[in-house]
Amino acid sequence: MSWAKMNGQLIADETITRLLSLADWAPTHGRTEPWYFFVYSGEALKQFGKTHAELYWRHTTEEKRTEATYEKLLHNVDKTSHLVIAVMKRGHNEKIPVVEEIAAASAAIQNILLGATALGISSFWSTGGMTHSHALKEHLKLGQEDIVMGLIYLGHTDEPAKEGVRTIEMAEKVKWL
Repeated sequence: MSWAKMNGQLIADETITRLLSLADWAPTHGRTEPWYFFVYSGEALKQFGKTHAELYWRHTTEEKRTEATYEKLLHNVDKTSHLVIAVMKRGHNEKIPVVEEIAAASAAIQNILLGATALGISSFWSTGGMTHSHALKEHLKLGQEDIVMGLIYLGHTDEPAKEGVRTIEMAEKVKWL
């Protein structure tokens, strides 16, 4: 479900807290629990839309940036109830490979998305905009090895959920031995 199909109906902060608590049950090697979240709602959410658009405009070369993308980033929060920026915060245990920290943070995100779906809440995990830029990491005051895993838009929609589509049959992805 896209953020564009959300209807602006608010979700209680307590419900968002419950969804975030599901993240804590993701598997994590060495109990590093590398998932961290920045939660935006209300006025802070609107401000983030402005900040995201401005970061894009300031940190994208003139020949690559467009007014349409700026406007999209400015307004993609308009009908969103909450925005969660998910981060993999790199731990200090160098024995834990980075890929395992990324996997743990991704599993935490998946727990949130599954919980949202179970509660009838629309969600959209985006890696667009400035998600992978140094500028957003700097704005969030993240460390050098930390990674912004994505923006999770949460809200309600008036449209029924559509069945997921996959392009490769499951039988092609599994080899029984």
